[in-house]
Amino acid sequence: MIVESIKLDHFRNYDSLDLEFDPGTNLFYGDNAQGKTNILEAVYLCGTTRSHRGSRDRDMIQFSGEEAHIRTQIRKGEIPYRIDMHLKKYKSKGIAINGTPVRRAAELVGLGSYIFFSPEDLNIIKNGPSERRKFLDMELCQLDKIYLFNLSSYNKVLAQRNRLLKDYAFSRDADSVLDVLDLQLVKFGSVIIKLRRDFSKKLDTLIGRIHGNLSGGRETLTLVYENDVEEAEFPEKLAATREKDIKMKFSGVGPHRDDLCFLVDDTDIRRFGSQGQQRTAALSLKLSEIEIVKQSTSETPVLLLDDVLSELDSSRQRYLLDHIHDIQTMITCTGVDDFVKNNFQIDKTFYVSSGQVEAVAGGVQ
Repeated sequence: MIVESIKLDHFRNYDSLDLEFDPGTNLFYGDNAQGKTNILEAVYLCGTTRSHRGSRDRDMIQFSGEEAHIRTQIRKGEIPYRIDMHLKKYKSKGIAINGTPVRRAAELVGLGSYIFFSPEDLNIIKNGPSERRKFLDMELCQLDKIYLFNLSSYNKVLAQRNRLLKDYAFSRDADSVLDVLDLQLVKFGSVIIKLRRDFSKKLDTLIGRIHGNLSGGRETLTLVYENDVEEAEFPEKLAATREKDIKMKFSGVGPHRDDLCFLVDDTDIRRFGSQGQQRTAALSLKLSEIEIVKQSTSETPVLLLDDVLSELDSSRQRYLLDHIHDIQTMITCTGVDDFVKNNFQIDKTFYVSSGQVEAVAGGVQ
């Protein structure tokens, strides 16, 4: 899969922008805060319905406007698709595929695969469990519509249950409603646990080899899925902790408390790893993500690298660049020195300044 072009209207700092991409490596360079990341965000948003920053639709629309539009042209094999996304400040976004509106944003997910890698992702290992759950959810939602449906349903039921727990003292039929919500929570949550476990096992088989290469064979990395509860025990644990949940006004059991553990030679590097170990593990995780997409879909993902190279040492830069030459990549940076130093081919180069983008003839070699 490749993204052939993008058109923006009133998105972030762009009044209007129309770009054509190369199927290979596209480089966006310029000073900070000029709009480079906004282009990558728009590509990712139009492919996944979500901002990698977690931004709300209204926050991505220009301050003076009420709406923004994104249009991407993508190609899967020989089949072209046009994706139109209409962001509105006070209404849900509108999405159309090849001119046909879709009722639910979920219908877009799975049409293509996008992997976003930013400096913040280098902290995914040492940050809290929510960051690692977000990683699982973002990738699984693109790969598996069954997971997307169950995650969306689980989150809705969980929100209802938490609201009821907060208002428990004012609801006469709270216990009977909790019984119904608990059944639904177990139904959707059990699927989430199983699919996360299967995905984590696939990741573990890849990440050990990649991390071994990155560390020069000096370390062995193992990934372990730490589910808060087993599927078979979920109903009993919900019942056993109900009184505590009522007191705390929060659901304390379920896959919304899951985590991923990263072990280097049996040491939990989330807590005890050096910064270098954590960054190497995070890079291994992202490279494993690319391989999983290739294996699961028989297609290549689009890779979006937002100023990542400046955060890596030369050996990790070289390893990353060596492993992305066969997929469409969009990279932001403040300068081209790292690419010249590594003799890395850039197929199309854009200079970004104050919301203006200029294609640079000749690229960088």
